Amino acid sequence: MLLKASMSSFSNSSHLNKLVRQEYMRLPQGGKCQVTYIWIDGTGERLRNKTRTLDSEPKSIKDIPEWNFDGSSTYQSIGSNSDMYLVPVSMFRDPFTLDPNKLVLCEVLTYNREPADTNHRAHCKKVMDMVKEHCMWFGMEQEYTLLGVDGHPFSWPSGGYPAPQGPYYCGVGADSAFGRDIMECHYKACLYAGVNICGTNAEVMPSQWEYQVGPCEGIEMGDQLWVSRFLLHRVSEDFGVVVTFDPKPMKGNWNGAGCHTNVSTKQMREEGGLQYIEKAIEKLRKKHAEHIKVYDPQGGEDNKRRLTGLHETSSIHDFSFGVANRGSSIRIPRQVGEEKKGYFEDRRPAANCDPYSVTAAIATTCLLDLEEGATVGLPVAV
Repeated sequence: MLLKASMSSFSNSSHLNKLVRQEYMRLPQGGKCQVTYIWIDGTGERLRNKTRTLDSEPKSIKDIPEWNFDGSSTYQSIGSNSDMYLVPVSMFRDPFTLDPNKLVLCEVLTYNREPADTNHRAHCKKVMDMVKEHCMWFGMEQEYTLLGVDGHPFSWPSGGYPAPQGPYYCGVGADSAFGRDIMECHYKACLYAGVNICGTNAEVMPSQWEYQVGPCEGIEMGDQLWVSRFLLHRVSEDFGVVVTFDPKPMKGNWNGAGCHTNVSTKQMREEGGLQYIEKAIEKLRKKHAEHIKVYDPQGGEDNKRRLTGLHETSSIHDFSFGVANRGSSIRIPRQVGEEKKGYFEDRRPAANCDPYSVTAAIATTCLLDLEEGATVGLPVAV
């Protein structure tokens, strides 16, 4: 029997009167604009943000000035040389403070204006520029799990477990779908912000959900997914619930969380495109070990807990592919197999992957001529 989650599983901030907040949100801004700068910190997984006032609404990313922050407080520098640069790269509408305010995703540069260690966007941009002629599209399926502030899955019985997996995937009802309010608010926030979110569903493990972003071309995939994650964290914060992208949040007979990545080039989408899909898969097979190393921030150690060959995953040690096979490394959708064109799905990336690293690795392996011994983590000239 499912038990109601205790109030101690929610953060104290979620108990604040949100109607009072709305009164202040209605106040005019005197023509000024609030811009929230978002960046990836030194963990490579967490997001940080801070806000400044601009005299007017920016019309494009070029209208937003660079800024800086204390990198010694985000695991990105030492106190004696702490300033890091924030370089705006992508702008979105702010669904929390509303128009004309903006959210701005930023790259992080060091004091000598080199990419920070966890700034994988810089490398990804170089790769995507090199393969631009292929019009490479990506779609990423972001799975996540909702937790109480006590670290226990949201709405699971205190100190216990819900009924076994079965009724939860795409489930309906209070005994099957935990946290739908958060999912729906996040969906709306993404649409308002301008994130190309294209769908969502409840996942196999209770309190686990998925949303899909795409198709996005090139560098836009990483930009959009990181901002969608920021929005999810912020929405969940309002509800007093915590989001985790841990690839295996619960041990035992429970599904893990991935970030399946759908890939398509111009040639793959045209008549006879299946042959290019098959060629790409063969290249991915040869670089399986290298891809595993970049598909989670811990070089494969996080994903090792998830890719066991069970719970709709392939084994981390083996490469496989098949039509409509969710237990394979690469899945060719049944419709693609029938139409002989379209896209393929790489099911190996973990939920906590860096989308810049994943998309850059796939583009490098599939579209650039790698020299013998070259790794997918470095740009290689054609």
